[in-house]
Amino acid sequence: MVEKEFGLNDVVQMKKPHPCGENKWKIIRMGMDIRIKCLGCSHSVMLPRREFTKKMKKVLERAETE
Repeated sequence: MVEKEFGLNDVVQMKKPHPCGENKWKIIRMGMDIRIKCLGCSHSVMLPRREFTKKMKKVLERAETE
């Protein structure tokens, strides 16, 4: 299986949309757990990294690196 690459402040799409109807999430914290924030209703969710990689579909926007 190909390892998915993502980073802090990337906007990702999950396999299932949030109940508010939006399916764009911003990664706001990374570590053993990953916290993502819904861009539709600003609700944040924390998932273990292993579960996040299973549920993530693709990266929509990469964060600008300075």
